[in-house]
Amino acid sequence: MRILLFGRNGQVARCLQEEAGDGLVALGRNAADLMHEGAAQTAIAAHSPDVVINAAAYTAVDKAEEEQDAAAQLNANAPGEMARAAIAAGAQFIHLSSDYVFDGLSETPYAETDIANPLNVYGRTKRAGEQFVLSENPQAIVIRTSWVFSEFGDNFVKTMMRLGAERDSLRIVADQIGGPTPARDIAKTLLAIAAKKHRGAPGDGLYHYQGAPTVNWADFAGKIFDYAELSVTVTPVTTAQYPTLAARPLNTHLNCGKIERDFGVAMPDWRVRLRQIIDTLSRK
Repeated sequence: MRILLFGRNGQVARCLQEEAGDGLVALGRNAADLMHEGAAQTAIAAHSPDVVINAAAYTAVDKAEEEQDAAAQLNANAPGEMARAAIAAGAQFIHLSSDYVFDGLSETPYAETDIANPLNVYGRTKRAGEQFVLSENPQAIVIRTSWVFSEFGDNFVKTMMRLGAERDSLRIVADQIGGPTPARDIAKTLLAIAAKKHRGAPGDGLYHYQGAPTVNWADFAGKIFDYAELSVTVTPVTTAQYPTLAARPLNTHLNCGKIERDFGVAMPDWRVRLRQIIDTLSRK
């Protein structure tokens, strides 16, 4: 099975490269500049893959409010082009999306059938990407995930460890609830689904995949400090007390039953992977 991956340096992309080994070709911006129309199509045609995975995205949520065209190109237009080119190449297409397509007002976990209502530019461009992908390629798989963390790149876990080593107290938002999701578990899930689809397994469309149990940012930070053995007092604050340029949804608890039914993929316990990542980062 030949896998072509868009995105090379992001958290999920780094884990995918480690997990897949020689069967995967990862394209960074130097090999396929997705800011240019046609780059994705040219790359897919040149590599003739069995599976195309898109882990490239514009992920700077606040910055997207000011760079809307760039966010739209990377999160919406380029994935739509990939989906169309994958059909032409006879390849399965798998695309990563975000919990930020929801407004966070639901009192129950969001299902794939729930109406998307993003609050910010990032969420709107990710939602547009979903729509473009599935309109161009109805057999594509779009996986929404959330609060991604790993030993790679910039993420909440690494930020908390850095700040926790510098300060003895932090104010952290406590009214935003979601599921931290290890990038390595996302990578393993993408590869498992790709293999099953390559063998002819049914299943397409939207899927939810996030870590369990759900938690707020303040409690997530507290768990990070516990595992890292950092003495930090966490003061919970509200979203209103910690304003950001882009609005954030308050509750993005996702119902992940569909992906388990169709592909046998269960929600990962983020606490298990968090311990491993903190051990790795501590040794460094």
